Amino acid sequence: MLKGTTKSGFRYEITTERLNNFELVEILSEVDENPLLLPKMLNLLLGERQSKNLKNYLRDEEGFVSTDKIRETLEDIFAAQNKIKN
Repeated sequence: MLKGTTKSGFRYEITTERLNNFELVEILSEVDENPLLLPKMLNLLLGERQSKNLKNYLRDEEGFVSTDKIRETLEDIFAAQNKIKN
């Protein structure tokens, strides 16, 4: 299990099964060329409940969720995983 807190303060828990999901790997390999896969990647990585919590956490005063902030959060999560592996 991967647990942590992003730079923005969002706490997450990702099970080993989610990290070892081949469909997540497939999406990761395509998301740079097709950013429309980002929501699916988020759900595969965090699950629906945590994805919803993250969007609510990042929601601004006008009710919008910044794509840039979602990407930054995902980068923080993957950076934390790399530190654990090394």
